[in-house]
Amino acid sequence: MISNLRYWFLIVLIFLVYVAGMFVTLFENDSAQFSVMAMRMVQENDFFSLFKGPEEYLDKPHMHYWLAALSYKIFGIYDWSYRIPGILATLLAAYSCYGLGSLLYNKHVGKLAALVFMTAQTIVLGAIDVRTDAVLTGFSILAIWQLAKYIEKGSMLAIAIGAFAAGIAFSTKGQIALLVIGLPILCHLFYTGNWKAFISWKVLLALFVFTVTITPMLYAYYLQFDLHPEKVIRGKDHRSGIFFIFWEQSFERLSGEGIGKNSSDYFFFFHTFLWVFLPWTILGVTAFYHKIKLFINQKFKYVQGSEFLTVGGITLIFIIISFAQFKLPHYLNITIPLFSVITAAYIYNLYSTNKEKTVKYLMIGQYFVLSIVLIASALICFYVFKLRNVVAYVFLIGAAILIIYYTLRREGVYMKLITISVCASLLLNAVLNLHFYPNLLDYQGGSSMSKVIVEKDIPVDRIYKVGKDYTWSLDFYNQFPVQITTPEGLKSKKDIWVYVNDDEKIMLQEKGFDWDSQLSVDQFRITRLQAKFLNPNTRKKVTRKMHLLHIY
Repeated sequence: MISNLRYWFLIVLIFLVYVAGMFVTLFENDSAQFSVMAMRMVQENDFFSLFKGPEEYLDKPHMHYWLAALSYKIFGIYDWSYRIPGILATLLAAYSCYGLGSLLYNKHVGKLAALVFMTAQTIVLGAIDVRTDAVLTGFSILAIWQLAKYIEKGSMLAIAIGAFAAGIAFSTKGQIALLVIGLPILCHLFYTGNWKAFISWKVLLALFVFTVTITPMLYAYYLQFDLHPEKVIRGKDHRSGIFFIFWEQSFERLSGEGIGKNSSDYFFFFHTFLWVFLPWTILGVTAFYHKIKLFINQKFKYVQGSEFLTVGGITLIFIIISFAQFKLPHYLNITIPLFSVITAAYIYNLYSTNKEKTVKYLMIGQYFVLSIVLIASALICFYVFKLRNVVAYVFLIGAAILIIYYTLRREGVYMKLITISVCASLLLNAVLNLHFYPNLLDYQGGSSMSKVIVEKDIPVDRIYKVGKDYTWSLDFYNQFPVQITTPEGLKSKKDIWVYVNDDEKIMLQEKGFDWDSQLSVDQFRITRLQAKFLNPNTRKKVTRKMHLLHIY
């Protein structure tokens, strides 16, 4: 279906795209916020307490921050060192896709599943804009693979690894981990009827391993919250961290209580999936449809060589997260490994049953995806942010030659289907990581101002703010948090710098403050792109300014 040489050539190119993204400036809010939270652990040598700025942080467990802090300890506090655990977790997820695909189908499906996973748009983005989902996804799919392996083969090592992976996933994002692991496994048990696998002393071993794995996280919650009932978290005192992570967390997510609501659209994840699984969306939707149709025709009766783990898990997870009142696109990352496996299995089935006519129709869809990517890449490079580097032009021409070569080359339709799809992902994400994001992040006020602070040799411990806006990227790149004060508090301070937006600058002026130096940078909420910003002719209409004022 695809030669080993072609396969590993594509894998290496994908990895290089990942590496290119490691050195991009951190995005606000989540990536920069989480990096600052981990940085604080290292700087204060306190690995049991989580803080979001001045506020104690209850929302997510500690594992993601511990892994980032460990990376800081080894490599130093850099944006690329923050990303290392997330990228390693992504590679672990890819290997687990290979393992699960091989277990449920065969090694050909496993290899292709890993390739599909690593090139899915949301996964590539998740390795750059690193949040808790990278670690959650990596250890969740590892747990699913190993627990399914135990069900099939009774391996004690498999159930122990599965329990450990489930513990790490739970220690990363809480109850959602058990949900995304448990639902596919229950679907597998339901379909195969192999319930006796869990009537064994090995299950007790798994529970022991899981308990030991989550104990550090529970202890950290106990120290920070349970021992201090007087602390008021989101308007409530007597907050038990242990009770929260075992019970309250998911209900708050579903209801929007505490963290707020951002979408009551029950179809949010359905239309979001159209872009998060690019360039495999058409193939993924087709694979899911055929899998569901097959099970309906079989009346869900067990058939040797078939599996319900993937499609059943995807369906149930989609239904549950669609009822959450707080939704973000990266919540779908946990389903991408399962989609990768069924997509790979579908492509392999077309190959093994020699359905070239169907593949040719699918090729039309993939050429359409590739054409959209080519148009988007051209707009990014020649309109949104114009290329000015000769090396960039050489790279772009090389990428175009490679794509044209594989498009025109005479070879099997299956190899071409896979290669064209991967090339679409490679081109888009290479353009994003090497050109679009670096230019886009020039409009992120905090990180841009940090460069000015270094150039002007401004002491970071003399920088204050009077507003409530978080300054994550400025905090991280200064490696020192911007200190919070009030206009009244500024009156007693001399020779300081105040970081303000346009409105705060006017407010200080009206209160009689004067300054002898003003440094300004552009500011735009880069994670909420809009047409007016992407259009260079109207960009200035939607950008603001952030200022650093020297009050003498």
